[in-house]
Amino acid sequence: MDDRIEKARRLLAQRQEIVIFSHRNPDGDAVGSSLGLQHYLESQGHSCQILLPSDYPEFLTFLPGIQSIVIYDNDPELAQDIIKNATLFFILDFNAFDRIDRMADGLADDPRPRIMIDHHLYPDEIADPIFSDPTASSTCELIYRFIDDLGHRCHVGKEISDSLYTGILTDTGGFKYSTSPALLRTAAELLEAGTDAYKIADHVWNNQSEKQLRLLGHCLANRMELIPEYRTGLIYLNKKDYEDFDIQRGDTEGIVNYVLRMPQIMIAAFIHEQPTIVKLSLRSKGTMDVQQIAKAHFRGGGHRNAAGGASFAPLGATINRFKRQLPKYAAEIEAAYLEFNNQ
Repeated sequence: MDDRIEKARRLLAQRQEIVIFSHRNPDGDAVGSSLGLQHYLESQGHSCQILLPSDYPEFLTFLPGIQSIVIYDNDPELAQDIIKNATLFFILDFNAFDRIDRMADGLADDPRPRIMIDHHLYPDEIADPIFSDPTASSTCELIYRFIDDLGHRCHVGKEISDSLYTGILTDTGGFKYSTSPALLRTAAELLEAGTDAYKIADHVWNNQSEKQLRLLGHCLANRMELIPEYRTGLIYLNKKDYEDFDIQRGDTEGIVNYVLRMPQIMIAAFIHEQPTIVKLSLRSKGTMDVQQIAKAHFRGGGHRNAAGGASFAPLGATINRFKRQLPKYAAEIEAAYLEFNNQ
């Protein structure tokens, strides 16, 4: 038996006051893994509270138990009280304290035990045990594996399966990325536990407002630029776009993926201007590694096919900086294209 599982088992052998942390700007995997784990831990007699630095996307409100999540930005005093009373922490879908901002104050030196479950590269040693697998599709997949390794697969009911399936669906882009035979077996077992795949997909994908669709049209018609010599496309948004379309959290979700629908494109970038920073979302196909671009040039990271970063330069300068990096990766881009197309 894995020593890490045995350590986790010992920590969970008696009732705990558990706090689950996940990262700022939580996505489906962050929220789904947190809720799935919460439902499991509560079924085992533990008290459990989820804390997120910032609010979750509106399309996830169908998930069971989501209303109980405490948002630090909305009520920092309540969040700090919850942290103060905890006896055990879970760190989900992130692996460095800077991903949870002010919620991390004092945690590095806190002697209370922490368990990390995450699928991102280069984890900091901020927990023990650490369950880290960058080859996994999602943290939700790892939560299911964690429950199974504890011998409690039989305790996975519909609340847990709905939460975990949602995170898997969103982080794989509908089973397009980071998909493996093991993942599909996990998905099948979640369906056997009661999840309705069609209903979850409908909640996740068919949730756009008129404003979001008009914004998408604007991006594709007016804000998309192709760089064909490097098989790259980008979409950008400036502050005026945010004002004109009243863009809120979640309104730009998935826009970057439309660029990859063109068969000749291997890298897609979404570069958008925020009040004090410019953010980048990078996506790719096949073996093209955009995580290295985000990490080397934009203080970011992520996964091979999905990464993010940031820049303190103006929007135009950031776009130009991104373009200047592409020649460095030209051979890799072309090799990935040929392999992806079996040439």
